[in-house]
Amino acid sequence: MQETKSKLFSVAKYILKKTGKITAMKLQKLVYYCQVWNLAWYEMPLFPEEFEAWPNGPVCTELYKLHEDKFELSLKDFKGIKSARLTDRDKMVVDMVINDYGKEPPLVLSYLTHSERPWKESRGNTPPGMSCDNIISKKLMQSYYSGLLAVQ
Repeated sequence: MQETKSKLFSVAKYILKKTGKITAMKLQKLVYYCQVWNLAWYEMPLFPEEFEAWPNGPVCTELYKLHEDKFELSLKDFKGIKSARLTDRDKMVVDMVINDYGKEPPLVLSYLTHSERPWKESRGNTPPGMSCDNIISKKLMQSYYSGLLAVQ
């Protein structure tokens, strides 16, 4: 039987299982960093969904549709949502992201994404605070974050 949802929701649920209740903005940013670091480390996406260059940073619209009317989220908000199984490697990526970014407040994570090339380039000439649904390409994410690995 084929899964009806991708790993996107599995990643979000796993994050909430580890962190407890967090803001929707913080969940979006943690899921984003799971995707980018999986691209950098393993040269493949963790899940197929895209991120858009919204005013407060990268947002995955499929995840947003689930939480658009909520400020904070917990595992209860994902009750009944079918998701794909995470591998041990997937969990390792998520655990590392939670370890590196999980203690940061949502606005710090938003500011961090604003300082990074994928979000900035994807926004193009869109004025600050203005709506933008430009996709942040996985190729750009992989290129930028892989380059950060080379400097470390």
